[in-house]
Amino acid sequence: MSSGLTRRRGGGGGTASGDNDENSSSRVASPVPKAGSSRDQPETSYESGENGHKIAFDPRDMNESAERSKQPKLTMMEEVLLLGLKDKQGYLSFWNDNISYALRGCIVIELAFRGRVSMQKDSSRRRFPLADRIIEVIDDTLTGEVLLDEALKMMKSSEKMSVSSWIDLMSGETWNLMKIGYQLKQVRERLLKGLVDKGILRTEKKNFLLFDMATHPVADGGPKEEIRRRVRNVLTQRTVVLPASQWLPENLEFRNIRTISMVCAAYAANVLENALASLGHEARERAFAQVDELLAEYSQWPFGKRAGATNGGVGANLNQVVQDEINEGKDKELQLEVVAACLSVFTRLDSLL
Repeated sequence: MSSGLTRRRGGGGGTASGDNDENSSSRVASPVPKAGSSRDQPETSYESGENGHKIAFDPRDMNESAERSKQPKLTMMEEVLLLGLKDKQGYLSFWNDNISYALRGCIVIELAFRGRVSMQKDSSRRRFPLADRIIEVIDDTLTGEVLLDEALKMMKSSEKMSVSSWIDLMSGETWNLMKIGYQLKQVRERLLKGLVDKGILRTEKKNFLLFDMATHPVADGGPKEEIRRRVRNVLTQRTVVLPASQWLPENLEFRNIRTISMVCAAYAANVLENALASLGHEARERAFAQVDELLAEYSQWPFGKRAGATNGGVGANLNQVVQDEINEGKDKELQLEVVAACLSVFTRLDSLL
């Protein structure tokens, strides 16, 4: 695979100028949803207001608001991107070519956590490696997040494909010209603009000798610091306890598995170092050893420790809290299998372990 991950530990995000799929101004249209789909038709409902007047509204807007109220304020893609962003400069490292692929994997993971996609329910799927198992859309309700909804519509209107195929296609990793339209363009820039809309970043213009570039410095450092604390909590504490916040609500489903997945995705995206900068050298090495083990344990299904794996006393309670979450969501194991498959894709790329 041409965009393999490497075991670089430098703090970074994505290449700001070297990633052609991010900066191309020409865009091949994504697959068109099937004709006759109910989601293609405008929906209007009415409710009675004061003085007997009818008020028109789109029920899909109401559904999106209800959806957002149940989810954290930031998607996994936004959390990983924030970790890679230089706070004051407002741009990502020019030397990191891993983040683009990892962000596409995060899109699939986020759709699985939100109950939109799952593994195809077929007992014969177990004959294939996780990453080669077919996924399907089980709920095409829009999430209100533009990138998630774009990917969801493509999956709904397309033939069913495997986890690794979808991540490859959305990253532009294909020689099939018939499928180049599946590539998601300008992912990082769109995520950054979304974070500006959420009040976490601001937009500035910066001159880089020969050209001007829009940068997005941090306007509100609270969310990023909360992500850093959560990462250090998982990778350095003997007992992992994740405090509730608007970024990780107490009633959020699979909140521990989601956090572990985010940490592994940040590792694959080569931005994890930014969350560990305050630790001493030995503590950082132990943290990287811990994420190595987490990635190995959660890139298989069912989740579980490898034979001979040790955690040095870190996260001693994680296995139990994760099993509790799985038991509470017994009917959603096929969705968690998608999460494991995405993490297995990360481990396969040029043998990150």
